[in-house]
Amino acid sequence: MTKTTKSIDSIISLCKRRGFIFPGSEIYGGLANTWDYGPLGVELKNNIKQLWWKRFVQDRDDMVGFDSALLMNTKVYEASGHLKEFSDPLVECKKCHERFREDQEEKNGSCSKDKKPHDFTEAKQFNLMLKTFLGPVEDDKNIVYFRPETAQGIFVNFKNIIDTARKKLPFGVGQIGDAFRNEITPGNFIFRTREFEQMEIEYFIPEPTKDSDWQGHFEAWRGEMQDWIKSLGIKDDEFEQVEIPDGERAHYSKKTIDFEYKYPFGQKELYGLAYRTNFDLKNHGLDYTDTEGNKYIPHVIEPSMGVGRSVLAVLLSAYNEEETEGDTRVVLKLPNSLAPVKIAVFPLMKNKPTLVAAALEIYHELKKRWACEFDDNGNVGKRYRRQDEIGTPYCITIDFDTLENADVTVRDRDTMKQERIKITELQDYFNNKL
Repeated sequence: MTKTTKSIDSIISLCKRRGFIFPGSEIYGGLANTWDYGPLGVELKNNIKQLWWKRFVQDRDDMVGFDSALLMNTKVYEASGHLKEFSDPLVECKKCHERFREDQEEKNGSCSKDKKPHDFTEAKQFNLMLKTFLGPVEDDKNIVYFRPETAQGIFVNFKNIIDTARKKLPFGVGQIGDAFRNEITPGNFIFRTREFEQMEIEYFIPEPTKDSDWQGHFEAWRGEMQDWIKSLGIKDDEFEQVEIPDGERAHYSKKTIDFEYKYPFGQKELYGLAYRTNFDLKNHGLDYTDTEGNKYIPHVIEPSMGVGRSVLAVLLSAYNEEETEGDTRVVLKLPNSLAPVKIAVFPLMKNKPTLVAAALEIYHELKKRWACEFDDNGNVGKRYRRQDEIGTPYCITIDFDTLENADVTVRDRDTMKQERIKITELQDYFNNKL
């Protein structure tokens, strides 16, 4: 029997216990809303990014890749409107001086100074750009900003990409990289952090003559994002599409759809799809000339997907607690393509050299193709439980029958069914499964 209720605490506990995600700077008391990805977490994150890159960049003829710098000339953000428009309304408690976003539920708590309700100032706009200084002198002339989105690096290189990639419109540019926003965060694990990784596409289309010209591209990308979400193992009833109304969209957007996931702490944004019109290229003074000699400023459809939020949604969707034989089995039913470890190899007993040698031979052969793990610690039942918790789809046990019959026991994570497979047939078996 599977328990469907999932708490964020159970996910955090699993991530710490099994090496997916650790609190940042933990031995020094931590740093608020910073997280480090452990040995399994980085594999899960890389699997998501690699699948995204293959699906949206390598497998499409109308896409190219890009990787821009984290720091850019401040004039970029003057032109893009980020220095003026990229802000959140904040309120500050007059007693304890804590700051909260105006729409943040946490502001309704008690003041840490006198345990009474907060006494707030009027809301003021607070710029989200995270700034630093270049050079030895910290003055206004040397201020630069860490990018708040990966997009601007693509926009300012539009001419360079057009000249070298030799693409015709419509075409897109995909980029994966870090972005920074100095915002008040409500916690909720890795949902909202000041440093985060984005998987973004800027899809350039010809100048529309009517709304249906850009709406067709917008709807096509809506479908692509729906299919991508489902490929991560996220079910239809776990997310909703919400159109962002006037006054709440980003300053550059004419239409935005948020794909919102139903997290344990509420339904909130997972991904976004925006129609940025020609706002960015126009402000940067860039245009395009087609093969007929027509010059115009292209418009942009932007599918934006966060890596950290992808990881969190994948973990929540895959997490299951199942009652089996009077015990609770925690299992991550990850899609095989996302699992950090694809195959675990066990010798039945670690103190039997012949079993260990046979297991190591199989392990090293399979590792040439798939992410594998060798484990001889503890009884086999406990090893199965650990592999279930980290989402390993298949476990192989080498026992004394293996030495006699040249076959092994292969166990399926989701069904827990076991079958005997000849060693010579393992490659074909996992080719079909993985």
